Amino acid sequence: MSTATLNPTGRRAGRSTASLRHRLAERGIDPLLMLVLPALLFTLALFVYPFAYGIGLTFQPTAATQERWGGGVLANYVAFFSDPFIRDSIWITMRLAVPAALLNVVLSVPVAMVLRRKFRGKRLMSSMLVLPITLGTVLTAQGLLIFAGRQGWINRFLMTVGVIDEPLKLVNNYLGVMFSLIITGFPFAFLLVSSYLSGIDPSLESAARTLGAGWAQRFRRIVLPLLAPGLATTFILTFVLAFSVFPSARLVGDPGGETRVMALMAYRSFGEQLDYPMASTIALIMGVVELVVVAIVFAWRSLLYKGSTGGKG
Repeated sequence: MSTATLNPTGRRAGRSTASLRHRLAERGIDPLLMLVLPALLFTLALFVYPFAYGIGLTFQPTAATQERWGGGVLANYVAFFSDPFIRDSIWITMRLAVPAALLNVVLSVPVAMVLRRKFRGKRLMSSMLVLPITLGTVLTAQGLLIFAGRQGWINRFLMTVGVIDEPLKLVNNYLGVMFSLIITGFPFAFLLVSSYLSGIDPSLESAARTLGAGWAQRFRRIVLPLLAPGLATTFILTFVLAFSVFPSARLVGDPGGETRVMALMAYRSFGEQLDYPMASTIALIMGVVELVVVAIVFAWRSLLYKGSTGGKG
């Protein structure tokens, strides 16, 4: 005879009457999380697997690399740090990315401050400042070659008016790449800084003005402290953008000399030498260097300011 009893509704007492959703919730499973599954699979397929595969390649050096540099499974890393031509690309890339990011952040602050106010032509000026975003790095490099090349408009004009006797070397060197990084990176810095500025309450500056504080005092004591966390974030984003520079370094730089950036070294290993493990090694070291810089900036930001950024960016 069955030992199960019936409850007043006629159902067996031993069987749960809770819905499937509630039973899953009791086990810590939310059915709505299943909607995230396609995105998770897409992320795994598009990002996680290639990243893990690339890390695995770094420990599979070619026979030629092992024979020349030794080191066993770490031969690619030994080769990278033992070859000055490749190793110095870290310093060369940092020498371009850090100044470019700093300049973009510093230049964007006064421009964004001016464009906070309402005046005729504000929309047109804002549109002109963000226009380089639509051009891309290749078209920007082409424009630099046309305007600042040895036979470009700038040199021809200066020679025509007698300011110089021979063309200035403004491209195919460090300056050319720096100009390109500023042109392409400034719109992003400007948009981010403008967004953070829009989150600062204007009444704070108005109150300081009524107390007799000048423009410099208001900026130094009110705007800058509130804007500092946003500036740190803007620097990080523009730095990462500049650190991965490739087309500019090749088109308006000196790819075999002073603009021998890490991205070019990775391309050289991948596309010219067909050394995929070394290319993956260079790419991984690029990521590590970027993470170190980002960690330093975030540490500085946490020491400088512990509140919320207050902006909308």
